Amino acid sequence: MKKYIYTVMLVLMSITIAQAQRMLPKQKGLEVNSGVLSNDKIGNDFYINAAMIVNGKNGNYQLWMLEYAHQYYQYKDLRIPQETYTAEGGYSFLLLGDTRKNITFNAAITGVVGYESINRGEELLFDGAKIVSEDNFIYGAGGRLSFETYLSDRFVLVLQGRTKVLWGTDLKQLRPSAGVGLRFNF
Repeated sequence: MKKYIYTVMLVLMSITIAQAQRMLPKQKGLEVNSGVLSNDKIGNDFYINAAMIVNGKNGNYQLWMLEYAHQYYQYKDLRIPQETYTAEGGYSFLLLGDTRKNITFNAAITGVVGYESINRGEELLFDGAKIVSEDNFIYGAGGRLSFETYLSDRFVLVLQGRTKVLWGTDLKQLRPSAGVGLRFNF
């Protein structure tokens, strides 16, 4: 009987010790996010991305992200698609958080490069109208505010608001978005 009591005590102690091991320096995580782009019609315009996180000191971390964004522009009864493929890299700073890092509020600054395609490269529409905007390589900067909470020692729920300022585009230069994601820490 003592053997079982000691085993249960050891398991409980290891669980409480494991909960304290969050956001260790050089710990890596994989994050998947999805959300909506700021537009008049929410639901048609979305983004999805995957990110690699490398924790630093004091709750800060590096952020490396690949993203696909899809949105529509209305022309008469036609919806013209715009697709954007981007890569981002940057750093996230801990703004607020409790001592055990159960809940954190972070701000990130990133650099952005990518490519945007309008109407899948087709210039002429069904009625003979020509799209004057062209497919372009784009670059710029991004910002992100995120609220992160640990669901368990490995899984983190991420709520975020982001914006990108892009150059080299014929369309909107400022692109805000909001989304939710899940991170798995290795």
